[in-house]
Amino acid sequence: MNDPAGELEPPKKRKTPAEPLERAKKWALDYLKRPHSEKELRDKLKEKGCAQEDIDTVTALCLDYGFLDDGEYAGMIARHYAAMGYGPGRVRTELNRRSVPKELWDRAMEELPEDTDTIDRLLAARLRGRDPNDRKERDKAAAALFRRGFSWDEIRAALRRYGADDE
Repeated sequence: MNDPAGELEPPKKRKTPAEPLERAKKWALDYLKRPHSEKELRDKLKEKGCAQEDIDTVTALCLDYGFLDDGEYAGMIARHYAAMGYGPGRVRTELNRRSVPKELWDRAMEELPEDTDTIDRLLAARLRGRDPNDRKERDKAAAALFRRGFSWDEIRAALRRYGADDE
């Protein structure tokens, strides 16, 4: 490497906020480009090595500015999973997995549409062309619906509406 001036330039450093609090703010804003719960943000900042005092400060700022809203986040998760054809059990599992406080679950669950149409549509797709009274097929369909988060009572009612014998 020939340098005409005889000096090499030092490599350019990536600019990062110097103070830990400023770094925590930057990380929080980057993380909150997609919705998350307050606990998820706290966990992420802790994972990044932020001090508890900085985590508390940044979280309070995010709450004050409306970047975090666990109630809205819970409703968004409930609507999303319901639209994908999942039942209340699966929605609760997702709310728990995403660290949404349990006291917000009921309000989020109220936003779910009536399950009857969804479960009937899924059952019809699962049993398409098959005898609903064939125990093996009926059990397979019921197990698939249960894995999607529907209760056994909801599944039995859907099977009756579909015309399966009640055993």
